[in-house]
Amino acid sequence: GRIMGKLQKKGERGSATNYITRTQAVKKLQLTLPDFRKICILKGIYPHEPKKKRKLAKGSSAPKTFYYVKDIQYLAHEPLLQKFAETKVFVKKVKKALGRDELDTVQRVRENKPQYTLDHIVKERYPNFADAIKDLDDALSLIFLFSTMPRQGKVQPGIINKCRILAVEFMHYVIAARCMKKVFISIKGIYVQVEINGNDISWIIPHQFTTPPPSNIDFKVMLSFLELYTTVLGFVNFKLYSNLNLIYPPKALEDVFTEKSSVYYGDDIYRERLESLNIRLAQVERLEDDDEIDEELLAGDETLEGLVQSRKEEENFKNLFNDCKFFLSREVPREILVLIIRSLGGEVSWSSDSGVASKYDENDPDITHHIVDRPSQSHQFLSRCYIQPQWVFDSVNQKKLLPIDDYVAGALLPPHLSPFVNTEGYLPPEQVELLDRNETEDKEEEEEKKEALSAEEKRLAIMAMPKKRKILYNKMIHSNKKKAGAVNKLKRKREELDENREKKKTATA
Repeated sequence: GRIMGKLQKKGERGSATNYITRTQAVKKLQLTLPDFRKICILKGIYPHEPKKKRKLAKGSSAPKTFYYVKDIQYLAHEPLLQKFAETKVFVKKVKKALGRDELDTVQRVRENKPQYTLDHIVKERYPNFADAIKDLDDALSLIFLFSTMPRQGKVQPGIINKCRILAVEFMHYVIAARCMKKVFISIKGIYVQVEINGNDISWIIPHQFTTPPPSNIDFKVMLSFLELYTTVLGFVNFKLYSNLNLIYPPKALEDVFTEKSSVYYGDDIYRERLESLNIRLAQVERLEDDDEIDEELLAGDETLEGLVQSRKEEENFKNLFNDCKFFLSREVPREILVLIIRSLGGEVSWSSDSGVASKYDENDPDITHHIVDRPSQSHQFLSRCYIQPQWVFDSVNQKKLLPIDDYVAGALLPPHLSPFVNTEGYLPPEQVELLDRNETEDKEEEEEKKEALSAEEKRLAIMAMPKKRKILYNKMIHSNKKKAGAVNKLKRKREELDENREKKKTATA
């Protein structure tokens, strides 16, 4: 008789073998679900949606999470799995000793707590320094967020302190490298953009008041990301400091010959001075290279002349506040203003009563700008101008020192425009004024050319379209109408706002 081959079961061949469910993966790696989540976050493994999900789930419509089999095999060789197993055993031993009231055993077991580092994972995920820089946005946002967390709560104080140290180190680098680009105050916090090695990095600095952590957030997941990001930022800070010949961990220039060596040594006064962002950092002694471009050699070459011009503009922007000497009143947000002013070449100080590291007092005759956030001052110096904090932010975004008339103490401030917004769609009137007129004229010419196409030609073109393209065209028309509706809505809103302002002005007059 005929010998039959082995019957092939459904789901054991083809693309079905590329996927594995989360439950199967957890069983294979012998992990708990929280540990599996953690290892996936650290290693950068994410679930994937198969094309034929129902077929893979063997007809079941129950929600299932699928991973690539190759990814799970890759995780199986991770040395951290052994550490997770050791931690599990450690917790059991501590619980057992506590249950028996054997405090000596508890002490001995805790001294041998399993430790691990994520250095090897950082090297795997970011083989080049450029890769780490590109992935820094989320890391900075999370670290700055946790640095403002309350000390008593769901997050350990040690983690919060570590985040604060890394955040302060990074801000000192921004000041030393003068790489500030854009800033914007929003309800969420202050958006900041800097440029490092040709990459734009944007993150949010929370406002300076502590908010209680919400109860509906899974802190275990966030802390897993934070564990990776703190390690990454530690490496990045070290590399950035070494690129600028700065000593790392940061050290104040005046403390070079003292025994105080870093923020990590727990000296509270030294740490406060470092966190003030108003001290000069010590450098490693090294011969400076002459990087200046010889402009005579470049004469005649338009491309290179353009590069020289753009470089000059960049240098001018980096020294925007060079001739300005600021004094901050106690009511203004100090940290962000010090970061912006010092990173663009300005001098800044405050009252010695409100914080350490003030360079000069309020009576200094050389002060040019006094930043206040109160409508009136009890005593005013005629040699300086009293302005509101928004002037600093708007000057940075416009890359020039703006006239102070609109920003004097007690004045109704102009709208704070976002430099991150896309110029398409609705633009506030103030933004339109600031845009280059040539760009707007070019746009108008293009629109006129588009309108020149007669209605009859348009109708015939639509009729000649294939069905698929016609469907796509209708979708485009629909989305354009939707966008136009949103723009008109914002315009009406602005008109109502201006009307209400005018009514208030006439009522007070």
